[in-house]
Amino acid sequence: MKAVCPGSFDPITLGHLDIITRAAAQFEEVTVLVTANPNKNSGLFTVEERMDLIRRSTAHLSNVKVDTWATLLVDYTTAHGIGALVKGLRSSLDYEYELPMAQMNRRLSGVDTFFLLTDEKYGYVSSTLCKEVARYGGDVSGLLPEVVVDAVKQKYTQQ
Repeated sequence: MKAVCPGSFDPITLGHLDIITRAAAQFEEVTVLVTANPNKNSGLFTVEERMDLIRRSTAHLSNVKVDTWATLLVDYTTAHGIGALVKGLRSSLDYEYELPMAQMNRRLSGVDTFFLLTDEKYGYVSSTLCKEVARYGGDVSGLLPEVVVDAVKQKYTQQ
């Protein structure tokens, strides 16, 4: 079965990478889908930059590919014959947010959502928090893939 790991990934974190790696071990093909989130601002990285960072961070996973989509997620899954969504859960707050979306996606297209619990060492890690720390010169190594640490530093140096 093919699966999608959707998200804004601005930027990809080691928590995201852990979920993607674990999904890749369970599904024949995993697409990391960079989606537009209307509830978030335009972001630190462009969609193309995010996709490049994800490709570089997942290069060791032969069954992972990267794509982007700007409309309903279920339209993507239907168009590409994908039967599963994979989402990571850090806490009950993530569950409360993800559950209605999973139910709506199932209602709209029949696609199932598989929830993977985040490894405890990444339970507090979010792209937003990492950007906040990096913006003020804090160390985000060990929270982001190394290629992403460098890219984040470069972005904030340019601002």
